[in-house]
Amino acid sequence: MKLSKVHVHTLREVPGEAEVPSHIWLLRAGMMRKTVSGVYSFMLLGWRTVRKIEEIIRQEMDAAGGQEVSTSPIQPAELWHESGRWAVYGPELWRLKDRHGREFALGPTAEEVITDIVRSEIDSWRQLPINIYQIQLKYRDEARPRYGLMRSREFIMKDAYSFDRDEAGFKESYAKMRQAYTNIFTRCGLKFRPVAADNGAIGGSGSEEFMAMSEVGESDIVFCEACDMAATTELAAGVDAAPEAEEMLAPEEVATPGTKSIEAVAEYLGLPQEKTLKALLFDIYHDVPDENGIYHHKEYAAVFIRGDRELNMVKLMNALGVAEHLIEFADEEKMSLATGCVGGFTGPVGLHDCKILADSEVPGLKNLTAGACKPDAHVKNINYGRDWTADIVTDLKLVHAGDPCPVCGKPLSAARGIEVGQIFSLGTKYSASLGARYRDENQEEHLIEMGCYGIGVTRTMAAVVEQNHDEKGIIWPVSVAPYHVIITQMKPDDAAQSALAEEIYTALWKAGVETVWDERDERPGVKFNDADIFGIPVRITVGKKAGDGIVEYKLRRGGDMQELTAAGAIEAAVALVNAER
Repeated sequence: MKLSKVHVHTLREVPGEAEVPSHIWLLRAGMMRKTVSGVYSFMLLGWRTVRKIEEIIRQEMDAAGGQEVSTSPIQPAELWHESGRWAVYGPELWRLKDRHGREFALGPTAEEVITDIVRSEIDSWRQLPINIYQIQLKYRDEARPRYGLMRSREFIMKDAYSFDRDEAGFKESYAKMRQAYTNIFTRCGLKFRPVAADNGAIGGSGSEEFMAMSEVGESDIVFCEACDMAATTELAAGVDAAPEAEEMLAPEEVATPGTKSIEAVAEYLGLPQEKTLKALLFDIYHDVPDENGIYHHKEYAAVFIRGDRELNMVKLMNALGVAEHLIEFADEEKMSLATGCVGGFTGPVGLHDCKILADSEVPGLKNLTAGACKPDAHVKNINYGRDWTADIVTDLKLVHAGDPCPVCGKPLSAARGIEVGQIFSLGTKYSASLGARYRDENQEEHLIEMGCYGIGVTRTMAAVVEQNHDEKGIIWPVSVAPYHVIITQMKPDDAAQSALAEEIYTALWKAGVETVWDERDERPGVKFNDADIFGIPVRITVGKKAGDGIVEYKLRRGGDMQELTAAGAIEAAVALVNAER
């Protein structure tokens, strides 16, 4: 490919919308362009990388027994009603109607559609196991698209679904997919780790996320270097403080004017924050909106945790059994009229007509200070069981670096990551709701055991850039680079340079090395800058020594420029690509 024949438009300035390196460099390199917020078009160089990631995925999925299909992202609402997800998935589900008023969704995932196919066409144990996958556009109506491909409204995803006779068979399918994912992300050149994760809107009994390690990642993980525990902070179990043995003291109301925060009340009373009780107040809404799409208030909830702790919102939603869009911080004035709470001075004693939740370590703590449900007042020496109880007691705390590991007790470490894939144990969640069954050898019916496995293709592309860039541009791993080699010809009208560049170009393509030839009529500085921004692994510069058959050979990933013969440069490039592709 001659670069003069390609539409490539690089940007010299950082686009105002771009915040993270992957977004900046993919736009600056002309590899993608924004259509609208959260929706992007891919140009030649970017699309070649997308296709290479897809091909790695196909190779590993096929090797693991996957069967590729293609279903439409336009999914009938009836299937989502059958699974029970139409009402509870939330506003991120992109809903639409045809001219006849029939409802559809633009699929963010395809459990319903694939399970519908299986229930219609598989009825015997002899047809199992089966793993069906596809690579297609998916849709999520993000409220605030950001970070380019990392949180977009339209994205390319590989989704796969395994169907097995029983749990033992599912475990084999899950293990194959887990290994396939390990192979895929390794081949893409990512530094990653699988971690236990919350199932979210997909549901099921357990899942693991594959995290590409990055400081700009939106996911926080904790892990133990002394054992193999690793989880997102959404899921990581908190370790309760040891129950306190001190004697319960009598409650004592004290004036605490203007002390609405835990920090303020602890300082005012001269207490450590761990001897206080923090209150957080929430509105919970109906899971079905009215005919105008409005979610109406259902009940109030008050959550109590140790004063120096942070609330884990995902644990709270799981404890209440509500989706993210159905819970929000309460309007304290309205809640006060209904429950007796007082903003900034709420405690568990005196509350009424609301659901009360307590973190699992609270019952073991003694003589805490909590709000008195009166303005400018707190109560000292509040004790669980004697003075108050909760409707739900469960782990609600957010885990941080330095907290004890829930497996071995050693201090946890923390990192950030980009979720590039997730694998789920679905059990019979969808086969039960959609009626996917098979008959065994004795003609007895059983529900099919399912698993679900997703990879964000375009998100993987962004993660690769986040881990592989410098101040000049992208540094693609060979396996996913749009081209392996760029030949930079200094003077396009120089006959010796043109002849040598063409010789190298032809030889590399014959050897299976994908090569782009920059013979544009541009200044050398422009060509070098573009080569760096593009991130192509090898640059061969054909310049003033072309008449002697000498070129400059340089790797994009560091290393000094070398002068080599044309044959030596070809040999070096072929060896590198064959070793790393």
